[in-house]
Amino acid sequence: MSEVVGNCWSCGHKLVRSDYGRESLCLACGKPAHVCRNCRWFAPGRPNDCFEPMVERILDKTRANFCGYFEPVTREAQGGPASDDLRRLAESLFK
Repeated sequence: MSEVVGNCWSCGHKLVRSDYGRESLCLACGKPAHVCRNCRWFAPGRPNDCFEPMVERILDKTRANFCGYFEPVTREAQGGPASDDLRRLAESLFK
């Protein structure tokens, strides 16, 4: 069996490297896998919501695309603290 690389951006289903093809869909929810939301460079708030400065603009971050910079988010990268946890931690610094 293939090694699990990451999770679906929509439902959290485990994905292997071969699940990230241009037209591949998540087997659990049917959403596309090769999307900005599943990319390691996805960065909401940055120009084009991406860390890659030369990336072509993609408006819908949940639609399959042809981006040449696409790299699947690894499980390690997804394992960080939730934004609510970070907010609570930041607020605790000022108490």
